[in-house]
Amino acid sequence: MASTTVVIIGGSVAGLTAAHPLLAVAGVKVVLINPSPTFFWNIAAPRIVTKPAAFESQQYLLPIKDAFAQYPAESFEFILGTATAINAESKTVSLTLSDSDDTKTIPFDYLLIASGASTPATTGQITGLAIPFKPTNYNNLEEAIQTAQDHIAKAQNIVIGGAGPVGVELAGELAEAAAADGRSVSITLVTATDRVLPMLKESASQAAEKQLQAKRVSIITASRVTDAKANGEGDSKPWAIKLSSGHELTADMYIPTTGCEPNSQFVPPAFLDEDGWVKVDKEMRVLSPENSTPLSIYAAGDITTNSMRLSFKAVEQARAAAANIKSDIEGKTDRKSYDQGRAC
Repeated sequence: MASTTVVIIGGSVAGLTAAHPLLAVAGVKVVLINPSPTFFWNIAAPRIVTKPAAFESQQYLLPIKDAFAQYPAESFEFILGTATAINAESKTVSLTLSDSDDTKTIPFDYLLIASGASTPATTGQITGLAIPFKPTNYNNLEEAIQTAQDHIAKAQNIVIGGAGPVGVELAGELAEAAAADGRSVSITLVTATDRVLPMLKESASQAAEKQLQAKRVSIITASRVTDAKANGEGDSKPWAIKLSSGHELTADMYIPTTGCEPNSQFVPPAFLDEDGWVKVDKEMRVLSPENSTPLSIYAAGDITTNSMRLSFKAVEQARAAAANIKSDIEGKTDRKSYDQGRAC
């Protein structure tokens, strides 16, 4: 029988990465909570939503249970649900089950918060249409992806807000998809920075810009989208997009690719910074209130205050968190630290 329960909230990159090494620890049971039964390979999201024929859904929506089929039931439990509260004093997680709306409370010895982040495009809060560049936090991923694909396939004039990795890749994929289908699609990329991919070296930005221009993508730099309003379905150009430069664009589809929001609604406010990200130390332990004992709660991935929210960074954080939870359980003093480094 397992003597130590580790609860993991989130079944994406960080949560799944941490689960396997913890399951190798003697006497540990891992309880994984996630609102969807599938892991979404969202790194491929720009291609998935623009090129429906590029993949079968089973290639990017992978059943989470299958990844843990080798473990006995007493060692691993998957709960399809959404965390609603954490009680650090009683060491419990409250959740709502996805398939019944019933509530449940799960006790833990150690907790890993790996609930990730979302984007305005994924939630659809700006446009009313969810384009899942990240998991939707509901059990509706396949439907959301299909709806996004259908809308994108019909669009003839698309404005993309933001020229980071998602915006740039999306513009390129859209242009390639249109060319392959013989469709004429106007694609405009708008960025507040003076070049695309500003986090990279200038030479890399220039190379990306040349490739986009070769695909006939229009690029507007040093101008931010300040407002995007729908004119109504009957309008030939239903979107009016205002820029900080004073110019206004019209389009039949607007896709924002900027902004990141923490999935931290269930986390006690004391554990969050002013923007809602979970505060962690270099060992990925959630920072406890001043002068209190260290918490048995860790966090990893996009949900944390570490600002480089990239999949390989989530993996590094998850490995550090899992190693330190293991040390806690086994009473060892060796600790692993995470350093996100600097952007290029």
